Amino acid sequence: MKKVITYGTFDLLHWGHINLLKRAKDLGDYLIVAISTDEFNALKDKKAYHSFENRKMILESIRYVDEVIPENKWEQKREDIIREGVDIFVMGDDWKGKFDELSEVCDVVYLPRTIGISTSQIKDDLLQVTNG
Repeated sequence: MKKVITYGTFDLLHWGHINLLKRAKDLGDYLIVAISTDEFNALKDKKAYHSFENRKMILESIRYVDEVIPENKWEQKREDIIREGVDIFVMGDDWKGKFDELSEVCDVVYLPRTIGISTSQIKDDLLQVTNG
């Protein structure tokens, strides 16, 4: 069985997220999604709209996702890959080159982002509507 892992906050879920998850799953048989905990987001100076538990529940309901685990710190990726027996690490290409050192323990794949959608764009659009 070929295992794939990806990481992210996955807040305000949209079709770009679904495209990433589908393409990640297409690379293997089992997809693990590590989502940033609320505490880790705070360390990154990032605030999610949905709580960790709600984001986890949403992701677990997506057919491409086999398992959801918490991401508590930047440094855990290598540990997760080894512990879970992961074959492929996947991230969006906006992270290209940032995780190349993980190629020592698995294949690293950067997938193109879905054009025309991002969580940042959604948040900006919502602010414009609210402050409109």
